[in-house]
Amino acid sequence: MTAGLANVVDMMTTPPPTPLGSLPAREHLRLGQSATVLDVVIPVHNEERDLEPCVRRLREHLARTFPYGFRITIADNASTDRTPDVAARLDDALDEVTAVRLEQKGRGRALRTVWSLSEAPVLAYMDVDLSTDLNALLPLVAPLISGHSDLAIGSRLSRSARVVRGPKREFISRMYNLILRGSLAARFSDAQCGFKAIRGDVAERLLPMVEDTGWFFDTELLVLAERAGLRIHEVPVDWIDDPHSTVQIVRTAADDLKGVWRVGRALATGGLPLDRLVRPFGDDPRDRELTGVPGGLARQLVGFCVVGGLSTLLYLALFSLFRLGAGAQLANAAALLVSALANTAANRRLTFGVRGRDRAVRHQAQGLVVFAVGLVLTSGSLAALDAAGGTASHGTELAVLVAANLAATVLRFLLFRAWVFPDRERRDDLTAPPHPSHDRNDLTRSAR
Repeated sequence: MTAGLANVVDMMTTPPPTPLGSLPAREHLRLGQSATVLDVVIPVHNEERDLEPCVRRLREHLARTFPYGFRITIADNASTDRTPDVAARLDDALDEVTAVRLEQKGRGRALRTVWSLSEAPVLAYMDVDLSTDLNALLPLVAPLISGHSDLAIGSRLSRSARVVRGPKREFISRMYNLILRGSLAARFSDAQCGFKAIRGDVAERLLPMVEDTGWFFDTELLVLAERAGLRIHEVPVDWIDDPHSTVQIVRTAADDLKGVWRVGRALATGGLPLDRLVRPFGDDPRDRELTGVPGGLARQLVGFCVVGGLSTLLYLALFSLFRLGAGAQLANAAALLVSALANTAANRRLTFGVRGRDRAVRHQAQGLVVFAVGLVLTSGSLAALDAAGGTASHGTELAVLVAANLAATVLRFLLFRAWVFPDRERRDDLTAPPHPSHDRNDLTRSAR
């Protein structure tokens, strides 16, 4: 590519400056026909037999159907057979093909290295066996080019997908996705299909957060993207199982489960700076100029109600437990204190989206003030019940406390939203500089 063309491509692809704490709004990629819009990576390890027919078939398909410039990158990770020679020969023979050699094994490592170095605005990868029908490639990347989505995946578990594979692999795949849904609340349907794409600006921010260098790389990438609120497009695919696949199912499954545990723990502790992946709402500049409109009120109400309901159950269980050995006032205070600490922590993370340890102590202190307000309401209700005369039954005490807690809950939400977790503070979190970033060469060195 000439220097002049490179400058033209840079002007057409470089988005306007945006805060480091968020991604720019999604826009249609305005690219010329000669620009390299798509970089398709084929990660390989000891694939001397399948590599050349795969690359030639893929190149022919893209040249015939893809309306933009493209490149095919062979990412050879530590092959010990003739794969490097085949890759080098294809690199010399075909203008659109580039070969990259890594001295360490790992599909995730290969993808992260090549994607980090690529300047293409859309990055994709597929398995060398071409199990997925190539007619799904354009529908896979089109939403990324149009600006509609941030990532795209092929799905073999969609109702309209057509899949040919053995019962063992079918069972393992479906069980793995059920585990992801149950443990990480994943909503995408197929984490393991070797047919995915991502926008380059998203990959630049997201890849440094992904730790895995093997087969769990895909799942970790998708989970983090989904938790950050990025849009994942799914494409039903036609897929035929490769009977000669060298994937070690048991070992891969064990590594995946370890990855699920690691990512789940990081998400639970708020150890990932996902705020740097936040996108503005909509693509209309007027959406980002509105002032005085509460952000995310409906979602916060739902989250607060869910957390509040669970906290109420916890509070009632603790009150009943403490009541066995203490008076009503002491049992109420102890139960309310414990549930208030748990409530503040849950609302901080789940309802108002505040992550990390910054200001956590201050938030808990403010939450205790809110707790004191609730304590006054509930203790006052118990005092009023005692003043009414007679010995109230345990059921009556619980009914009075439920009513008092409902009133305290409304007040608690208002105080949380306006004082403990105000909109201004959440915006500050989103625009705070991310962790020190590394250039592409540093990232490549760390991947190796």
